[in-house]
Amino acid sequence: MATKHIPSWYDDEVSALYELALGFFEREVVAHNEKWDAQRHIDRSVWLEAGRLGLLLCSVPTEYGGGGGTYAHDLAVFTAQGYAGDLAVGIGVHSGITAHYVLAYGSEEQKKYWLPLMATGEVLSAIGMTEPGAGSDLKALRTTAVRDGDEYVINGSKTFITNGGSADMIVLAVKTDPKAGARGISLLVVDLRDCPGYQVTRVLDKVGIHGGDTAELAFTDVRVPVSALLGPEEGKGFGQLMAQLPQERLSVAASAIGEMERAVTDTVAYTKSRDAFGHSLFEFQNTAFELAECQTITRTSRIFFDHCVQSHLRGELSDTDAAMAKYWLTDRQCEVIDRCVQLYGGYGYMREYLIARMYEDARVQRIYAGANEVMKQIIARSL
Repeated sequence: MATKHIPSWYDDEVSALYELALGFFEREVVAHNEKWDAQRHIDRSVWLEAGRLGLLLCSVPTEYGGGGGTYAHDLAVFTAQGYAGDLAVGIGVHSGITAHYVLAYGSEEQKKYWLPLMATGEVLSAIGMTEPGAGSDLKALRTTAVRDGDEYVINGSKTFITNGGSADMIVLAVKTDPKAGARGISLLVVDLRDCPGYQVTRVLDKVGIHGGDTAELAFTDVRVPVSALLGPEEGKGFGQLMAQLPQERLSVAASAIGEMERAVTDTVAYTKSRDAFGHSLFEFQNTAFELAECQTITRTSRIFFDHCVQSHLRGELSDTDAAMAKYWLTDRQCEVIDRCVQLYGGYGYMREYLIARMYEDARVQRIYAGANEVMKQIIARSL
């Protein structure tokens, strides 16, 4: 039996949180996958339970309702989610992205209002960057927010928005000055509850992650107060986005490493339990060698991920290393899971097996949070 790797950044508290989160995802989410798949969203009761258990906004200070931990605590939750085989609960966006925009750039009033509600799960959040014509190229976004007295008037659309069908609040990237390029981008905190002109135009039919309500959103003359602006002045949005993206990419890597580790563990157990031609599948050299390679890929990926986590906790994670982690781990996630599916044979293509669900869910990890080709551009610029 391979020795279980214990990350050096796991202290007793982080380790206990990981185990708590793993039990939560397996009990409250994975056990009900058929229901979530059919309705295309996770019930709010699941989010409220996550809040009750302290699994939301783990690294937000207690004065704003959060757990008061470091980002290691959030990453333990995201890794546990991956190991459970779930990517449908948009907790990485809610806790790891949206909350930190509000925490880093929000006014005291914004922080005291939104963060406690997000920590309990009473408010579900989303981030609105991607548009039909602007994915990884954030400078090309077209959604506008025009100042009209004490309000902004928002017009535009967003797509591929995680939690988009259920969100109560969204951190929205808009052009407050369409002629200023990147310097014309601002972020607004938009309350979507009772919001005239706002519409969820459709929940998208994805290849995988069927339980996640990824959606298209439309904003038609939506009015928000000027106080919805994140930051002291307009035009700071692009810099705010760039500053937060490394942490977002590390969060994606966390779920990737969790899924890789689960895929190898389950496939070893499966191949040892299944017989063919008078032997267990594991006893065939090809099977053993495939799993030896998958375990090596997974362990080396884990070591690099742990290195990036430690750098981030010291405030030293570079854009380059974050891009490497996101690109490398999600590519390897897809590779390892694909090879494990092959070892399951026909059963690996049946969605009653977790490995099949992980296979269909994993593919998008190489696309969102910045396509892996963009990650390579970032890395290449550092050479």
